[in-house]
Amino acid sequence: MCVKYYKHPTAVVESDEVGEETRIWHFVHIREKARIGRNCNIGKGVYVDTEVEIGNNVKIQNFVSVYRGVKIEDDVFIGPSVTFTNDLYPRAFIWDEQKIIPTVVKRGASIGAGSTILCGITIGEYAMVGAGSVVTKDVSPFSLVYGNPARVRGFVCYCGKKLSEVIEEDSNKTIYMCVCGKTVEIKREWLKCLP
Repeated sequence: MCVKYYKHPTAVVESDEVGEETRIWHFVHIREKARIGRNCNIGKGVYVDTEVEIGNNVKIQNFVSVYRGVKIEDDVFIGPSVTFTNDLYPRAFIWDEQKIIPTVVKRGASIGAGSTILCGITIGEYAMVGAGSVVTKDVSPFSLVYGNPARVRGFVCYCGKKLSEVIEEDSNKTIYMCVCGKTVEIKREWLKCLP
């Protein structure tokens, strides 16, 4: 079998599903049946549990724990020491695969360093989670959330900058213009699920 990704000699890769041009660094452990896409960067000391799904162009910084039940879509950034959970009622003496609660991080989202992500939530497309946050509820697309528990502090552009200039608004949506020149449409329905 020809391996088309880079694996540091100290890394343990038990999965056969790692995409081309992915880089796996020092002391990483990727369990069997994990799926990792193309052109990802998996930083030092990262743990990827069995059956985790990671899309293309994902950057996972050092010392992140991604437990079973987590799905990370394309173009996601996960900052250093982020922890995902997968059991709402953990006990050392009770374990059953039925306890795993799925979590999804949608395309283009970013999660800041040291954040903890409670299982069973969805972090929406291009959302931004600030460093050190504890995310306990769904995060709508393009939302900027931070704190413990994380709360909405505004909205961000595709480029990650905070949006402030409203160029159009009606009962269904607000359209913002970013300093980068892009426009972002925030749907009113997203406001219902804001933490």
